[in-house]
Amino acid sequence: MKLAMIGLGRMGGNMVKRLMQGGHEVVAYDVDPAPGKALAAEFANVTAASDLKDVIAALPAPRVLWVMVPHQFVDASIDALLQAGIEAGDLIIDGGNSNYKEGQRRGTELAAKGILFADCGTSGGVWGLQNGYSLMIGGEQEAIDLIAPALTTLASNDGKGWGHMGPIGSGHYVKMVHNGIEYGMMQAFAEGYDIMKAKSEFNLDMHQISRVWQHGSVVSSWLLDLTGDALEQDVELSSLSDWMDDSGEGRWTVNESIDLGIPAPVLTLALQMRFRSRQKDAYAGKIVNAQRAGFGGHAIKAAEKE
Repeated sequence: MKLAMIGLGRMGGNMVKRLMQGGHEVVAYDVDPAPGKALAAEFANVTAASDLKDVIAALPAPRVLWVMVPHQFVDASIDALLQAGIEAGDLIIDGGNSNYKEGQRRGTELAAKGILFADCGTSGGVWGLQNGYSLMIGGEQEAIDLIAPALTTLASNDGKGWGHMGPIGSGHYVKMVHNGIEYGMMQAFAEGYDIMKAKSEFNLDMHQISRVWQHGSVVSSWLLDLTGDALEQDVELSSLSDWMDDSGEGRWTVNESIDLGIPAPVLTLALQMRFRSRQKDAYAGKIVNAQRAGFGGHAIKAAEKE
């Protein structure tokens, strides 16, 4: 099939390369023309578009336009496509990490213009090019049918790594929960390794443990593989800080658990630990220590001088 990829960053660019493996044709566009030109030079089936009007002109109707940009730029990208001349029957896919409620709104607004919309949660990271992606897509069946050949090429395990989750919004909803679970798994590994490293009398080899666990262990996973690779380079991880960012989906997942009244203590605490990582000297900790010193005379470590 022939489709457009709008946004050629780390994910979008690799997805174009993956689509080439399935013999698709891609019209590639980015606000920075360099990655599109590089892809067109590498692959005969890639056309680099200079603007969105060129994208529209290069695609047969009904047009399929995959938008792979950060969630804060999705609305602007859709507006630009509308101004460029997309038509009723065309399909826009949001493949970024948008809030599912935003997807529902976008779908409603575009449906009023006769334009199809689908929201596709995309997992696989930088390894997606080699191993394929896990794709969770929401939308009407008509939209899914249009994009299905590309999804099969992009997906892992010979096309088995994608699924139609349900109506518009469901793709990003499932990806949101996926990322919330990811937070919990990562935090569990982090705490386990911290406990083992603190057991100084055993002098445990963190890298060796990772490699052993990779074979036959119930905790074997891609996250464990990544941990082992990092520890092989530097067991102390001396080049890294413990400051942890969050992309937003962990927060959305916790908010959803509150709205639904579903207990999610692991996911919630994993998110809270990311907040804690950003506090060099937490005021809350000082409050607790002030109380401990007052009621029990506990030994309290003095604050480090700057």
